[in-house]
Amino acid sequence: MKKIDEIIGDSKTVGIAGHVRPDGDCVGSCMALYNYLKKNRPDLQVKVYLEYVDSKFDIIKGVKEIDTSGYDGTVYDLFISLDTASLDRLGQNEEFFTNARRTACIDHHESNKGYADYNYIVAEASSASEVLFNVLDEDKFDKTVADPMYMGIAHDSGVFRFQSTTAETMRIAAKMIDFGVKPNEILEETFYRKTYNQMMVTAKIQSETVLCMEGKCIYGVCTFDTMKKYNVTTNDLDAVIASIRNVDGVEVAMFAYQLKEDTYKISLRSKKYVDVSKIAVSFGGGGHVRAAGFEVKGTLDEVVAKVLSSIKEDL
Repeated sequence: MKKIDEIIGDSKTVGIAGHVRPDGDCVGSCMALYNYLKKNRPDLQVKVYLEYVDSKFDIIKGVKEIDTSGYDGTVYDLFISLDTASLDRLGQNEEFFTNARRTACIDHHESNKGYADYNYIVAEASSASEVLFNVLDEDKFDKTVADPMYMGIAHDSGVFRFQSTTAETMRIAAKMIDFGVKPNEILEETFYRKTYNQMMVTAKIQSETVLCMEGKCIYGVCTFDTMKKYNVTTNDLDAVIASIRNVDGVEVAMFAYQLKEDTYKISLRSKKYVDVSKIAVSFGGGGHVRAAGFEVKGTLDEVVAKVLSSIKEDL
């Protein structure tokens, strides 16, 4: 592990980005690093890029400064990816990374093989935000850094209930509270708050889920027609997989939603013994032991059949 100043070296310009369809940990880790550098390294030109930012993250200082327009030809001295398992997952910001003079990757995905010049990947960590904590100097934190870091850790640990939550995870979260984080505000605004349309589409998907494999697997789907009916996009569907995972007796939950006419995004979650990251990797994706995902082409029936077959083998 290198500390952030060593990673930066003599760089004068630094770009930061996270993965497509950014979640709480992606936004949290990117903003924690951005706010840290803005506070402690006024000598640097720093900018953060994401393809989309949900309004629920507006509670985090600096979010309005995120650039969502994509690659603009800028060549950075250093470009840092956070919470991004593979280069292609940077989406519209990939060219910033490939054209930078030097690159770094800070992540916690087991499937990340290290695509940067400098890679710091801790697969057993709860979140990229937890990994980032060790890269930064704690004595230079303030609330603007602590808020997004706490948010990232809380989101990717399922509010501290997933298997990846350790004593160290809790210690870091407690330190963030010491810096002024108000957990109730962060969690209510960014984790639990949902729009009416999000609530309705989630209820629709839940009502049509299928329980199979003697109750050990459950799956739900969402097509373009459903999204249109409830006036939502793929960015509104992040809570669905968590909601169906909680069914009693279920070990593996699968959620499939449409990305293109013939392409679906698959999210997998497990509780105790199935390593869903292995399933995801077999389909060209990745993730963690208990949470993983990938994209697959085919009709909805074909996609569901393929993935269920793979889940059944593991069960």
